Amino acid sequence: MDVDEVIDELYGLRPSEFTAARDAYVAQARKAKDAAGAKRIAALRRPTLPAWASNHLVRTRPAEAEQLLALGRALREAHRTLDPHQLRQLSRQQHRLIATLVQDAVALAAQAGQPVGGSALDEIGQILRSVLADPDVAEEWAKGRLVKPPEATVGFTAALTPDEVPPRTSPKRQEATEPPRQSPPPAGTKPSRHAAQQRERLEAARSAAAESDAEARRLEAGLQEVRSLHDAAEARAAAAADRAAALAVQLRAARDDEREARTEARHTGTAAREADRAAHAARRAADKAGQALKRLEPEPPAE
Repeated sequence: MDVDEVIDELYGLRPSEFTAARDAYVAQARKAKDAAGAKRIAALRRPTLPAWASNHLVRTRPAEAEQLLALGRALREAHRTLDPHQLRQLSRQQHRLIATLVQDAVALAAQAGQPVGGSALDEIGQILRSVLADPDVAEEWAKGRLVKPPEATVGFTAALTPDEVPPRTSPKRQEATEPPRQSPPPAGTKPSRHAAQQRERLEAARSAAAESDAEARRLEAGLQEVRSLHDAAEARAAAAADRAAALAVQLRAARDDEREARTEARHTGTAAREADRAAHAARRAADKAGQALKRLEPEPPAE
């Protein structure tokens, strides 16, 4: 038994089909004396509905999935280098692509006989945003084997380690904030009190400049995180608006069905009452005809 093929097959099934199929494969592996394979398969967990929908999207639309993976690589690089132009451009692409892929995932799930709605839509969006921010999630998602939505990633700064974020101080800024270095006094020369004070002021200025630069970088990182949170909130708002629009369409259709059903009920009610009156009239006529027939029939002869 090829366990990897079995795992791939299981995560392509709908959640309602997963457990029975998994247990059947476990029994098959045990029957074949494949204890290691049986243990691996038995450890598999049924995917949640949002995870399954995102897996199904990967398997059904590989080209669109690769677009998201490529966008994630570009976004992570732009956040690492703090390229503002790339960040603005890629962020716009991010919102459009995620909104499109969430809609595609819902449509594909419905076609597969597994409707998706409610909070599951938000969780699908969370999965796609995590794919953009976290390379490990992206790798697992690309296999189509996610079990549940990963923990929400707070912006892209949370996905980067501190040493991956380069300092944003330019040479010009350093020249503006850092006092010029002075050459040390010649060997054997006793420094004057004025020179000692000047060196102290110089060291204090350097320390203050370093602290200011560190504070500026911290605030810039915080700003980027707030922007990422804002972008995520906008994406959730857009997804909610899409759901509201879809529900409004369903509500209008349901009201139309209700009006048609009530109209049909009125017509059939009228027809039922008329049929009831006709049936009563026919029964009375039949009773009268039976009585008339009975009067006309000759009496049996006396013995």
